[in-house]
Amino acid sequence: MYAVKSTLPDTTLKVVGEALQGALVDLVDLSLVAKQTHWNILGPRFRSVHLQLDDVVATARSHADTVAERAAALGISPDGRAATVAQGSGIANAPEGWQQDGAAIHGMVAALGAVITRMRERMDSVGEVDAVSQDVLIQLTKDLEKHHWMFQAEDAA
Repeated sequence: MYAVKSTLPDTTLKVVGEALQGALVDLVDLSLVAKQTHWNILGPRFRSVHLQLDDVVATARSHADTVAERAAALGISPDGRAATVAQGSGIANAPEGWQQDGAAIHGMVAALGAVITRMRERMDSVGEVDAVSQDVLIQLTKDLEKHHWMFQAEDAA
């Protein structure tokens, strides 16, 4: 059932809906993993990594809202509930407790890499049927790749 009906055909909505829902889940989880790490980081690079993590959280939350609103505009009900996120995320769980800065950086490189890989797959599938939704995924992937690069550069120090 659609509360809002898109002009896109149902077969297209299925592809786009799955991609947007998957993106939403990964972005919500990325924001949670980054915030958990932000609260528990220790070490000589504490301040710089702490601030970088806040940037990731802001990016993930902003793009999650954009993705959810794109889905809603197409008549697809976005689902960002905790159980849905826990079940569908492609990100490994954040470790419990304190994390040394190096381990936190490695964890964020892995988390961002996992999300970027899945976003690129979604970009490909959606690009075949809806360039507007693909553009949303392209823009968010661009921003996530920038964070990925910055954490890798921090790790190379």
